[in-house]
Amino acid sequence: MLATQTTISRASYVPVSQTIALVDDDQNILTSVSMALEAEGYKVRCFSDSVEALREVAETPPDLAVLDIKMPKMDGMELLTRLRREQDLPVIFLTSLTDETDEALGLRMGADDYITKPFSLRLLTERIRAVLRRMELASGMRDEDDEDEPPMVRGSLAMDPARHRCTWHGDNVILTVTEFLILKSLALRPGHVKSRDQLLDAAYDENIYVDDRTIDSHIKRIRRKFRAVDDGFAQIETLYGAGYRYKEA
Repeated sequence: MLATQTTISRASYVPVSQTIALVDDDQNILTSVSMALEAEGYKVRCFSDSVEALREVAETPPDLAVLDIKMPKMDGMELLTRLRREQDLPVIFLTSLTDETDEALGLRMGADDYITKPFSLRLLTERIRAVLRRMELASGMRDEDDEDEPPMVRGSLAMDPARHRCTWHGDNVILTVTEFLILKSLALRPGHVKSRDQLLDAAYDENIYVDDRTIDSHIKRIRRKFRAVDDGFAQIETLYGAGYRYKEA
């Protein structure tokens, strides 16, 4: 369902080449959202069948996927899980307004953002733009005149923002754009406490509102990914009531 205020001015049109995969079993949403995104210059691939979407997106990855959670055959959660086995595709979930558990579960699974229904097309477009911008920042895909951010090493942790690459003891750890930015913010100053608000500022565009519990979900996800390669990983410490810090070596 879309909110009543859905008009997007063509005056804000910026030519871009990014491709968005839109997966939803509601044809009205597919039509309205695809028209709005195409008006903004995006290429849009629409899927009403999640099984077909899995096959097509796996073969030809888009720059970002917008996934409805409640779908027949395969829901958005399962679709994300299967896609993430092969690639680290930025994903925005569409969730039902009353399903807070969907939001929490989606973030724990590594979704980069979520939109609750009903939603405005303008809000969705801004969220997509913000996630893609974070991807560009994390990948070093800036203007040609910009210098690439140098790699960072903190003990067994190595992060290369220009290549969006993270390793622990030499083993690759695949992080989403948001997870990468949160971890980088913590690791930049080991031993210093970062509040949830500070981590939100590091990972999210300033005009995007998300609850600070979002950070807790992302931290749990980051820890789980590192413990998959090293069950003794304990570098990210929780300071209850204060925030998080990266342990000094």
